[in-house]
Amino acid sequence: MSYSIPALDNLDKREGEDFSLVLGGPLFRLWIGMRLSGGHLELVRRRIIVMVCAAWLPLLLLSAIEGHAWGASVRLPFLLDVEQNLRLLVALPLLIVAELTVHTRMRQGMAQFLVLGLIPEGARAQFESAVASAMRLRNSRAAELLLIALVYGVGVPYLWRNYLALDVVSWYGVMVAGKLHPSLAGWWLGCVSVPLLQFLFLRWYFRLFIWTRFLWQVSNIELRLLPTHPDRCGGLSFLMFVRFAFAPLLLAQGVDLAGVIANRILFAGGALPDFLDLIAVIIAVAVFIVIGPLLVFTRKLEAVARAGVREYGELAQRYVRDFDQKWLRGGAPADEPLLGSEDIESLADMGNSFQVVQQMRWVPFTLRDVILVAVISLLPILPLVLTMFSLHDLLGHLLRLIF
Repeated sequence: MSYSIPALDNLDKREGEDFSLVLGGPLFRLWIGMRLSGGHLELVRRRIIVMVCAAWLPLLLLSAIEGHAWGASVRLPFLLDVEQNLRLLVALPLLIVAELTVHTRMRQGMAQFLVLGLIPEGARAQFESAVASAMRLRNSRAAELLLIALVYGVGVPYLWRNYLALDVVSWYGVMVAGKLHPSLAGWWLGCVSVPLLQFLFLRWYFRLFIWTRFLWQVSNIELRLLPTHPDRCGGLSFLMFVRFAFAPLLLAQGVDLAGVIANRILFAGGALPDFLDLIAVIIAVAVFIVIGPLLVFTRKLEAVARAGVREYGELAQRYVRDFDQKWLRGGAPADEPLLGSEDIESLADMGNSFQVVQQMRWVPFTLRDVILVAVISLLPILPLVLTMFSLHDLLGHLLRLIF
């Protein structure tokens, strides 16, 4: 398979032509330099294979050498570690796939601001400035270096070794006095695998911050929003492409959480109800980081809705007054029939238009969108419900359903 890789010197110019949260930054440039990506995120499978080989395969080999890959040598052998295997074999690839879905759908969505004429000609420079600002922040080397510093300064030595590692004798080490003492495989996990996954998650959260900041800047533009638009949100309904664009990221978060809970149920005596509060918080955070940025348009949509009710109310008042004068107060010509009159149809159209204005939402999403995002985040956790039943009970329920 042949492909072309653009020169790195010309990359910034090409990137500035399209809005993308992912076509930029030191990691993206590294992937291009290592021939793990093309200019538009090609070679997804190659990136996944390389990342999994770097993060997961050494753990299998090292734990096998130490005799902890399987068997009863430790309480938690590597191949039974649901948490780390789900993280590195499922969540990690999903974070890479998310780049392609976000890039594709975001380019299509951002084009709608211009295609639909929402940006006035006089505000094009302001819109382009917001795009350029987002791209500069996306390409920031300092930002990604800061993320790496957070991972190695806080994420691994403090959070993972003291709070997130399971308190049992495992393939990656043993907890002594509340602190993890890693095995050889544990050192690779702590120095390479966990930091890699944490960095990718933080990198995504940083890009969500860029997205929120960009939308806030766009919300300050005098957009051409129409209160009679049939989408009931002034013409901004296209922004809900984010619920599908960020689906792989939401699934990755759900898989990560499912692995953490599964290990504590299977090896630490926990039960699913013990984690309901944590699940609720994580689902709420997932909904907020995807849907929350769209709330920046609330103030503008509220103003458009209020102005629309007032202006269309005045228009409707004038029309129904003329209609009443013509057909009920003797103003109609004697030879003009009521049946088939276009005035009746216009009155109905006026009523429908005013109803649309009255029903205009102050947010560019619906409750259905919120529920859908929550369900996507919850899907990886649902199989854990099976841990609340014994095999005998499950077989009994299954047989009763069949027979």
